Amino acid sequence: MTFEPTREAGLARLAEFVPRAGRAYAAERNTDRGPGDRSNVSTLSPWVRHRLVTEREVVEAVLQRHSLDAAGKFVQEVYWRTYWKGWLELRPSVWARYSASVAPALDSLSAADRATYDDAIAGRTGIEGFDDWARELVELGYLHNHARMWFASIWIFTLRLPWQLGADFFLRHLLDGDPASNTLSWRWVAGLQTVGKTYLATTQNIEFATEGRFSPRGLAESAPAVDDDGPIPAPGPAPRPEPLPRGRVGLLLHEDDLHSESLELAGLEVVAVASPTAGEPRSPAADPANALVAGFTAAALADGRARAGAHFGADASALDRLTASAIRDWASSYDLTAIVTPYGPVGPVRDRLDQLERELSDDLTLTRILRPWDALAWPHATRGFFPFREKIPALLREQQIGP
Repeated sequence: MTFEPTREAGLARLAEFVPRAGRAYAAERNTDRGPGDRSNVSTLSPWVRHRLVTEREVVEAVLQRHSLDAAGKFVQEVYWRTYWKGWLELRPSVWARYSASVAPALDSLSAADRATYDDAIAGRTGIEGFDDWARELVELGYLHNHARMWFASIWIFTLRLPWQLGADFFLRHLLDGDPASNTLSWRWVAGLQTVGKTYLATTQNIEFATEGRFSPRGLAESAPAVDDDGPIPAPGPAPRPEPLPRGRVGLLLHEDDLHSESLELAGLEVVAVASPTAGEPRSPAADPANALVAGFTAAALADGRARAGAHFGADASALDRLTASAIRDWASSYDLTAIVTPYGPVGPVRDRLDQLERELSDDLTLTRILRPWDALAWPHATRGFFPFREKIPALLREQQIGP
């Protein structure tokens, strides 16, 4: 199983999966048959994570083929990602706390725990399944969603390692590594997201859902909730669309949103396009580099940059990094008066955009373009997913998606 980091490849995978997105998906989605057979799930997440293919496009394609009743489970999975992003957007301090905790968690490991950690990320704990998933993650950059839950549960409750280091391991190696989905899913397994509610991996469940491929022994028999991250903050206000600038505008792309063709930029004079050549660092760990993820992200940026240049009939520039000096030089080269960029949700890209906005001069504005998909959904991420789920039919109607 390989993932080509282009929009064309993502659309091809979407078209291939759509026929199975209805009741077949609902019946088989929890089965993990291994990397040789992913026909029961979409595997669209690497493309959707970078918005090479957008959530709207995925849901529209599915609902053109299936009713919402038949494809409800799959549509909910797409909205889970939107919900996680919205939840974190309303509580950015949760991301800040997690980011600040990774390096101290690694530094504070005892010698014995460090050995356990090293064995866990290398896939040599001796735990059947767990070791296979560790190697699969590093080699392929992808895991079935059910395997991600089992892995996190074993990491936290059997190996008794800090959840932050497991989340960091995933974020560094997943092609679809998403700050919101990844961080909050690990918090959920640990009992921090829904306070006190944990997820316990069991031999019976793993054996059943892997169709007998794995039957690990010696797993933890209980999963006491972790209590090391402080209280959940109250939700803050959701972002609102900003007025579009005037004048000679440059479009600055980033890894979180690479489908500029569907941004609402009507009336703007886009005279130049740019993006970095590489993604933002995902981890404060001592050795965060991952060639597979770095290569996928760099190629995705190049694909988005080239398409944007062609779409707007503008020069497309590759910037070494998203720094104020690089942006100023680019803007000066094209006599730009304003810059627009897709809205970056909470995470490393958002941290970089916030820094840029502080450092750029007042005569060069940075306007973030918020998609209607996010603007409509995120304000509803104030509580758990199930109240949010009830809003899905209305959200689809508001965007005129489906029959």
